[in-house]
Formats: sequence, C-alpha cells, structure tokens
Amino acid sequence: MSFEGDSGMKVAVIHDYLGVAERMADWSRVRALAELDFFTAPFDDDDVVAQLAGYDVICAMRERLPLTAALMDRLPRLKMYVATSERNRVIDFDAARERGIEIAATPSGGLARAATAELAWGLLLAASRGIVAEDRAVRDGTWQTMPFPSLYGRTIGIVGLGGVGRYIARYAHAFGMSVLAWSPHLAEMACVEAGATKVELDDLLQLSDVVTLHIVASESTRHLIDARALALMKPTAVLVNTSRGALVDEVALVDALRLGRLRAAALDVFEREPLHPDDPLTKLDNALLSPHSAGFTEETYQVWYQGTVDAVVAFLEGREIPIRHLPG
Repeated sequence: MSFEGDSGMKVAVIHDYLGVAERMADWSRVRALAELDFFTAPFDDDDVVAQLAGYDVICAMRERLPLTAALMDRLPRLKMYVATSERNRVIDFDAARERGIEIAATPSGGLARAATAELAWGLLLAASRGIVAEDRAVRDGTWQTMPFPSLYGRTIGIVGLGGVGRYIARYAHAFGMSVLAWSPHLAEMACVEAGATKVELDDLLQLSDVVTLHIVASESTRHLIDARALALMKPTAVLVNTSRGALVDEVALVDALRLGRLRAAALDVFEREPLHPDDPLTKLDNALLSPHSAGFTEETYQVWYQGTVDAVVAFLEGREIPIRHLPG
C-alpha cells in the first residue's frame, strides 16, 4: 500500500530534545508525502497519548518510549513506529504484529558503540582524577584540593565485554591498567582477544579500582549493582555506568556515596529519565552526572535520523522497510 500524495498522513518525530533532527537529515521526501512535526520537549506519561494520538507514524529515539500493547490501543491511528538503532527492549513486537503496526529500525553500526566508550572513558577519567571537583575549586579561588590516584598500574573491572566493553579494554591497556571482565555468558576467547582476565563478578567487584558497566539490561541484570555488590567494592573505587540505569540500585548507591563506602560514581544513565533536579544524586559532590548522552554524537544523529527518513519514505511509498528491529 502506498500513501503517496495522501496529505492526511501525519508523521511525528519525538525526543528531539536538542532540536537538531531537521538539520541532521534530508526530510524533504517525508514532507512531500505527509505532514511532519518535530517535538523537542520530553513527554510526561499523561502527555503521550494527548500529543500523539493524531499521528500515523511516530519516530522515536532509542528506547525512550516503551511501546506497549496498552499504549498502542490508545494510539488508534498508529500505522508505523520507527526507533533509532537496531535493537530494542521496550517494544511489544507481538502486540504490534497483531495490530498491523509496522516496526522499523535504523542503522547503528559501530558509531554509537565507539561514542559510548569515549564518554565512558571521559567520565572515568573525570571521576578518578577529580577533574570536575578541581574545576569548581579553581573557580571558587582554591588551588589544588587533594591528590588523586593515578590510573596507571591499577585495575579496571569491565562488566560486559561486548562492543563497548572491548573499546574500554583497549583504552585501559593504553593507560597501563590491568583488565578484569565478567558477564553471564562471557567466552574465554573474548577475554583473550581483549587482553582481559575472566573472573567471577564478586571477585571483579572486590579487586577493581574502577568498575564500568557495559551489559544488557534485563530482568536478570536489574539492580545487578545493589547494596551487597556495592559493599564488596573498595571504598576507594569508582563506579561508571553508561549502559542502563536499571543495572544499579540508585537508593543503595546514594547511601554508599553519602557514607563514603564508595569514592565516586560517574553516571550517564538513570532509572528514571530525565533525572529530576531534586534527585538525591544531584546533591552529592562525589556523583558525576551526564544526561544519557554517550551515544549521541553528531555522527550518530546523522546516521539515525537519515535512517529514520529512509524507513518512513519506504513505508509511505509502499516499499520494503530497509531495517527492522531485533528484540532484546
């Protein structure tokens, strides 16, 4: 079925928080086929249906909007849903199939993985060497507040040695660090190739000076880093999370940071996003916070948004959708 020339079709591009979607891709082909709107403000839970019920196509960013069966039933015009990247854990694919809703993806490739690893290492460095704290001190008129430990000769524990984790392992070797790794199904050969030592999770937590998370979020890994796990870590250790907020029990983390049972945490992801300005994490000087921006570079935006355009145009012209999502 082709929707060419059907001016009644409406396309919504949501989660464009930075207002960059229009300049990151050529949307002219979409505009020739449908009415096109961009949404730059985050949606409250109650706003989603009110704002989007009148659209036939919704273009979302990654996993920011869980597309549940209940939500689909409240969006009666929805014919197509595009979410950037190729894997998605918050779409009910069976429900979409039953309702005849097309689900499309965009290319992801290695760009997002490399970008995530870059930010993870930046957060790691900033938290380990007190870069943000010293910046604040200089601005307040204080010159040097304390000595911070070097990374050279220390141990990093990588939880999840996939695409991002392997980048982190390479960076760690360049900084003269020993590398430990763990994940539920980690192959020995993957460790050999990355120059990492495979250990059990408890050992990784106990031995590492830095623990960085790069593992898939699932029911089995929810709150993987809980009060017990945090108690195993060195009080001088740094925790870095650029994967998913659900991996960390934030209540337990706040307690550990407040009580000095953990030196610092550097977080790009949170259990609820955007993070509320009054969240306890925002009150802690030893919590370094980033707004879930690890994979969101100029290059990844260009790939994601052009991929979104290609998927929407193919659908509206009645052609095969270029890329479909893989669950999980």
